[in-house]
Amino acid sequence: MAVEVVTFGCRLNIYESETIQRHAEEAGLGDLVVVNTCAVTAEASRQARQSIRRIAREKPDARIVVTGCAAQVEPETFAAMPEVSQVIGNHEKMKANTWAGLRDFGVGQAEKVLVNDIMAVKETAMHLIDGLRGHTRAFVQVQNGCDHRCTFCIIPYGRGNSRSVPMGEVVSQVRTLVEHGSREVVLTGVDITSYGVDLPGEPKLGTLVKSLLRHVPELERLRISSIDSVEADDDLLDMIATESRLMPHLHLSLQAGDDMVLKRMKRRHLRGDAIAFCEQVKRLRPDMVFGADIIAGFPTETEDMFSRSLDIVEECGLTHLHVFPFSPRPGTPAAKMPQVARDVVKDRARRLRERGEAALLRHLTEQVGTRRNVLIEANQLGRTEGFTLVRFASPVKRGEIQTVTIAGHDGKGLLAA
Repeated sequence: MAVEVVTFGCRLNIYESETIQRHAEEAGLGDLVVVNTCAVTAEASRQARQSIRRIAREKPDARIVVTGCAAQVEPETFAAMPEVSQVIGNHEKMKANTWAGLRDFGVGQAEKVLVNDIMAVKETAMHLIDGLRGHTRAFVQVQNGCDHRCTFCIIPYGRGNSRSVPMGEVVSQVRTLVEHGSREVVLTGVDITSYGVDLPGEPKLGTLVKSLLRHVPELERLRISSIDSVEADDDLLDMIATESRLMPHLHLSLQAGDDMVLKRMKRRHLRGDAIAFCEQVKRLRPDMVFGADIIAGFPTETEDMFSRSLDIVEECGLTHLHVFPFSPRPGTPAAKMPQVARDVVKDRARRLRERGEAALLRHLTEQVGTRRNVLIEANQLGRTEGFTLVRFASPVKRGEIQTVTIAGHDGKGLLAA
């Protein structure tokens, strides 16, 4: 067995896992499984521990190294697991010399826990890669960390403060990816709408998008990952309105639809802000498709408050919903607030998912009979420009962009004619 990386969580972790794998392979490591964890919920950490135990049973001769956000915020938990050989922090995992140093592990020259103070990290370096194995779209990290302190979120303590990659480095990375055949690039980060605040001149995310599309004209499709709508700048809105290569899909970090809940979460927007933003973007780009993260059962949430989260699905025109049943994350202010009963949390999450499924069904029905440009992925699957899943009846060539007629849907995705 060579090097295997098991990835949990966000798109940024997917990007970082590719860098980890390359560093580990270049270091000549073998019989190694790296578990790149997520800490967004207590459940995410539990799933990582469960996966580690399963890997140890299935691959008893493998060394298991744990890294990622959960490893950063609770290294002692993973270090205490007998299945784990080493725990590596989020900053250290991106360094080639960290993985080169693993060659010495077991001979008294490497510590089991290599996790330093993430808050002391002031820069985010670009890690040059020419593509992502197994992915038709490439992910490019443009930002890391977060300066905000939402009461439910542990991620700033796993990722550190907000740090941006200079625009020139991002442009060079995207150009390299395109030269190696990437048809679509996704800009990723922890809080990408805060991009540039730490750079000279404080360029915004929209400035970066404009620069990328101007300097890499060969790039066919550009996508941006989850954004905070209140930080969307004028240049970004201009690009949404005028640039067809910027894909018409935005995933919004909404979290709730009730103003009191949003205030208790310490979010920076209110319900009306989210609705107004979606209405504005729809005017600028009528084919825009919205996804969103929404938490069900946040502490102190009443049934009336929850009903406003249900209603915002229609009011914002959401299509792709990520529903998170609230689970208290130790170390966060929300964990100390009056909790909603677990059975109520689960029921609200179920109802919210049902509302999301109904919205998706409406969207799929509206697409039938239209012509869509689809980037082919694998297993006869692809994605439209609006990120809607498309299924093909026969094998199609991975990596191509095909214009197809939508013949129908199966309730979860579209069916190509």
